[in-house]
Amino acid sequence: MQEFDLVIRGGEIHDGLGSPGRRADIGILDGRIHTIGGIAPDAGREIDAGGCIVTPGFVDIHTHYDGQATWEDRLWPSSFHGVTTVVMGNCGVGFAPVRPADQARLIEVMEGIEDIPGSALHEGLSWNWESFPDYLDALEAKAFDADVAAQVPHAALRLYVMGERGARLEPATKDDIEEMRRIVTEAIRAGALGFTTSRTRNHRTAAGDPTPSLRAEESELTGIAHALADAGSGVMQFISDFASRQGDEFGMLSRVVKASGRPASISLAQAHARPDGWKALLERIEASKADGLDMRAQVAPRPIGVMLGLQTTYGPFQNCPSFKEIADRPLPGIVAIMKDKAFRHRLLEEERAWPGFGLGATAVPIDYRGVFPLGKPPDYEPAPEKSIAAIARRLGITEAEAAYDLLLEDDGKALLLMPFANFAQGTLEPVRQMLSHERSILGLGDGGAHVGIISDASFPTYLLSHWGRDRAEGRFDLPFLIRKMTSMTAAAVGLHDRGTLEPGMKADINVIDLDALGLGVPEIVRDLPAGGKRLVQRSTGYRASIVSGVPTYLEGEATGALPGRLVRGEQRDPRHRRH
Repeated sequence: MQEFDLVIRGGEIHDGLGSPGRRADIGILDGRIHTIGGIAPDAGREIDAGGCIVTPGFVDIHTHYDGQATWEDRLWPSSFHGVTTVVMGNCGVGFAPVRPADQARLIEVMEGIEDIPGSALHEGLSWNWESFPDYLDALEAKAFDADVAAQVPHAALRLYVMGERGARLEPATKDDIEEMRRIVTEAIRAGALGFTTSRTRNHRTAAGDPTPSLRAEESELTGIAHALADAGSGVMQFISDFASRQGDEFGMLSRVVKASGRPASISLAQAHARPDGWKALLERIEASKADGLDMRAQVAPRPIGVMLGLQTTYGPFQNCPSFKEIADRPLPGIVAIMKDKAFRHRLLEEERAWPGFGLGATAVPIDYRGVFPLGKPPDYEPAPEKSIAAIARRLGITEAEAAYDLLLEDDGKALLLMPFANFAQGTLEPVRQMLSHERSILGLGDGGAHVGIISDASFPTYLLSHWGRDRAEGRFDLPFLIRKMTSMTAAAVGLHDRGTLEPGMKADINVIDLDALGLGVPEIVRDLPAGGKRLVQRSTGYRASIVSGVPTYLEGEATGALPGRLVRGEQRDPRHRRH
């Protein structure tokens, strides 16, 4: 009888390729799937998957654990949601390559663009690297609860090569471009998974400056694309406004992708200012196939928005002088003071002069027609009558009063959801259309980033529970949804050794009780270096998460095992097949 290191017994197997589920056992040996079928009793340690679905581990290709992975071994909150591989270095931001003189500037870039506290980064980063291969070596010395892959960020690359000229958005010279090409080629050959850049005005440093890559010219991007061609490996990731000021931005990026000869992905969401703009972009991604380009749209499964609370980065009263006086107190103390009628009256008066979205002089009034109680459990597709504005009308009070009272619920832990993308018409129908497209893959969860305003690393759990089980209309079949975040995401970044349940593949696996699958309310925890706080959202329903054949979480609790490792570059399919 064949002996296995682990047997997953009696689950409904979803292979990640879109095939219908089937009941079978899985035998794991030496970190890989050995057998799928009927396995004799007592063949090894067992996990009972009866009544559960069994899926490949989720491959999250859009995270920002670039700092956290250097000081922490648990990639929370992503690993709470079945993610067994994270890809970081997205949106052109990261911490390598770096000269010692630019370390503080890279922290400023990351703090501003990805809302990671600068104090945590200053204390947590060891900076025992300069080149990108050095950075990979530092990661390789660590163990994690999920595998980690890294990409070369354009902002860091530009500062390394151009210094202050790069920060000032000056055009790269021919020599600059040749040096960038050399560095990226070296990084890809050392194990970088790809190259990423940002071309959106929304990305600004903590000092308010644009991201260094904002105005990079086509010649610069083409030179970097040639680095991927030189290395014969790697992917590209872009985020852009695709605004008219940029001319034919998509055409330019298409030419860059063509020069690389490599796959690429583009962030896609419904901008509330241009509710139908995503359609044309998705059509052009689809049409790019005719030009031989492998381009994908990274899409989100729910509204992209800001959480407003008593401890989050933004909130209705964060800029008010009276609130600032109490903001650093423990939450019970904040709540006790806010329940005082005199304080309530004073704060509501101050709110008129000190609006809450944004910080300081840049803050603007909150439009409460588009703000909703998140609820418990969280509701990410709220009806219009659930808005703060609608609640205030029904109660005959001001919108600020309604927000004040709602934030005191759940002992002050309650949150308000303010969508800024994917919810322009108060429905997720555009999201459903994005998800249904064959050229789209799950992305944009930003695990490790926006720690005080967003908690979207939970996308995989939401995708399965909302779109596969709960939504009244427009649900998707489970095999389709699972494929979107397993084999498709893995293949999109060249990780061909995972993402499916087949003999020979890496044994990254989730065992999920679909009936129990759900999301907790995001909560503030203070576990970052320097006592920094962040939002963490947990889940229910994961009976087991397994990395390289080793259970890392059982019934939602960490086992203590850390089998996750750095993934160096593209991984070949052990069966010599491409998806």
